Amino acid sequence: MSPEVVIEFNAVSKWYGVVLGLREVSLRIGRGITGLLGPNGAGKSTLLKVLTGEVSPSRGEVKVFGQRVPSLDAFKRIGYAPEIEVFFEELTAREFVTALAQASGMDGATARRRAEETLHEVGLEKALDRRVSTYSKGMRQRTKLAQALLHDPDVVLLDEPMTGLDPLARAHMGELIQKLGARGKAVVVSSHILDEVETMTRQIVVLYKGQLLAQGDVHAIRAMIDRHPHRVALTCDAPRALASALVALPSIAALRFPSDTTLEFETRDPDACYGAIPKLALAHNVKITALSSPDDNLAAVFRYLTTDPRGGVS
Repeated sequence: MSPEVVIEFNAVSKWYGVVLGLREVSLRIGRGITGLLGPNGAGKSTLLKVLTGEVSPSRGEVKVFGQRVPSLDAFKRIGYAPEIEVFFEELTAREFVTALAQASGMDGATARRRAEETLHEVGLEKALDRRVSTYSKGMRQRTKLAQALLHDPDVVLLDEPMTGLDPLARAHMGELIQKLGARGKAVVVSSHILDEVETMTRQIVVLYKGQLLAQGDVHAIRAMIDRHPHRVALTCDAPRALASALVALPSIAALRFPSDTTLEFETRDPDACYGAIPKLALAHNVKITALSSPDDNLAAVFRYLTTDPRGGVS
């Protein structure tokens, strides 16, 4: 059975006068966590604004659970925490989130209950009755997340939720986001902090100059970027002996020796190399103590996609 499509963009373009925000973006997003990545001006915020109905596409259509945006049925299933902060600073977190719950149509008792529940959920139970003006950046980000969860939405959109957070607050926010994904919600996280995204999900969407460059599993995307050979780093007791054996493999493109115990090589067929390395090491009595690929991570994929003049994947 195919995974359920929750969010659907069909050939969506958006212009702001002569400025292009999105160009012919088509993508499908299911449940779980998806990282929305791209440099400044790539179109990430425009994509989220189109999805929430804040702006209308110039061309194409957007659907949430098959319901076209904008529509009340679609909006009922979306929770949104924008990057920009707009708080009533003199209100407490409880008062602020309760007011937003009432504005969304909840009666007073339900609004108060849901405000308290969501603020507890994001870890603000000890600061419910403090004024927002006294909150740290991390606490303000969690307050935004709480208001997004008031109506228990199936889709949670988070625009740069890690911005300005210290390491401890980032770790806590990451845990909250992972819990939402584990509950089966479709969570879209826009972020510049690539290592944090990589700890949360392998599913990414990469935008660049309004275009969709890639979507899917980060490792599968890396495997498709065949114009950049994979780099592999080995630590062993006899790197030159191992290199002499490796160089016979047809997929080896380059070899380097950063130190007396380190070998780095580039290959266009990493799977074949990974299979051959143990056999070659045994045959030449080489003891390997570490093996890694500095290319097989989100930062490398992002760099290749957004700096290569041709863009996209092969």
